[in-house]
Amino acid sequence: MLHKHPLSINSGRTQINRFRSTSLFSKRKRPGSRWQRFWRYYYWRLVRQKGSPEFLARGLASGVFAGLFPLFGLQTLIGVALAILFRGNKWMAVAGTWVSNPFTYGPIFWLNFEVGQWLLKSHEEFDMERLKSTKALLEVGADFVLTLFVGCLVMASFSAFLSYFFGIKLIRRWRTLHRGWRRRHHSRR
Repeated sequence: MLHKHPLSINSGRTQINRFRSTSLFSKRKRPGSRWQRFWRYYYWRLVRQKGSPEFLARGLASGVFAGLFPLFGLQTLIGVALAILFRGNKWMAVAGTWVSNPFTYGPIFWLNFEVGQWLLKSHEEFDMERLKSTKALLEVGADFVLTLFVGCLVMASFSAFLSYFFGIKLIRRWRTLHRGWRRRHHSRR
């Protein structure tokens, strides 16, 4: 794309007009869509959270724990409440609840149900239709709900434990890399 106004370059006797082009390979950044800016803002807000790695990881573990229960609409509230209880970061708890999202509900709750079925020696059948909403979950039998929630409790505890220690390592590693990057790029100015 050529601009209407050429850039003038004076080379002695003649004046050369060069047009500034904005191609796919130009270094000028395009603003992006509103949604891209929105997600980029919250991504960097999440990445730049203040606090010790343990504080942030407690929030993440609280969110992962709450996210593995089939309490649609309440997972975020439970995650934030657990983060407050365990003195963790509330934003990391909100992010941790997204471990279960519309793409992962099925596999996560199937696995939780299978673990509960194995622990309780139950012969209940897993049906995804029973998990369409919290209302549908309350209408099914107590055996199904008990089997599912026992599996959720075990898997959520295990996942929260892993996400706490993995979160500490990841946060420390990211901060070390970021500190080195900032030292390299800001010391030149």
